[in-house]
Amino acid sequence: MRKQTPVGRFFATWGWRAYAIPVLVVLTALVIADAVVSPDARPDDGAVRAQETPAVVGAPAAGEVPPSGELPEGGPFVEAAGGDFRLVPGGTDPVGRPTAEQFTYTVEVENGIDTVDFGGDDSVARMIDATLANPKSWTADGAVAFQRITRGEPAFRVSLTSPMTVRENCGYDIELEASCYNSATGRVYLNLARWVRGARSFEGDIGSYRQYLVNHEVGHAIGFPAHEPCPADGALAPIMMQQTFGVNNREIHRLDPEGVVPDNDDTCRYNAWPFPDGAPVAR
Repeated sequence: MRKQTPVGRFFATWGWRAYAIPVLVVLTALVIADAVVSPDARPDDGAVRAQETPAVVGAPAAGEVPPSGELPEGGPFVEAAGGDFRLVPGGTDPVGRPTAEQFTYTVEVENGIDTVDFGGDDSVARMIDATLANPKSWTADGAVAFQRITRGEPAFRVSLTSPMTVRENCGYDIELEASCYNSATGRVYLNLARWVRGARSFEGDIGSYRQYLVNHEVGHAIGFPAHEPCPADGALAPIMMQQTFGVNNREIHRLDPEGVVPDNDDTCRYNAWPFPDGAPVAR
């Protein structure tokens, strides 16, 4: 009998599987190679961006607390409330161009928060409505439009919220009173502590601070997740600068040393508006 070679014994033993094994090896190698491809080499499509954008937007990173971010002294506020929200009745006409991207919203207050000291629920809602309808707010460049509704599902909910509920939904990696937008819940969480006392960088101007707070957090809700640094010493702060924690770059850099804010001493003037000079000039 003719002596069988090792290759012959292999095919005799494994039969049709001998032909499948090399194919499986090649396929496995291709899968492994695809798994280790750098994310930067993949198409920059919406699905990838959605995965890279965290649900909670606006809360500070886990860095060092700057004194400028500490809550000022001021009026009392409830630390913890009911955890659920009441809808403030009423709506508005649309504001912004009809051709703009339309965003609907509601105004809600956490149950257990008594708003009588600052005019009641309706006063809170009117202030939010007036801020978003202001010609210096987000509608100025014609890209977005707003309408407050009381029926149907809104694009987002602007919610005055106790500090403990904010911490549950925004995080509390560093011990600063923050606000945020959480896409998982569809809520803009406005921290009651800040609504009552404001921020040190606003030098006691509580009205301007509340306008800033609404514009900044709504900015996250309508698609501006990134924060910005002070662009130049003495300039107006960009609306997406974390002015709640300071208007000096070095102070914000301490919060997030790996972030976009440089470690320099440029200090901006506080600013409540996305377009402080009104509608941009067409070019």
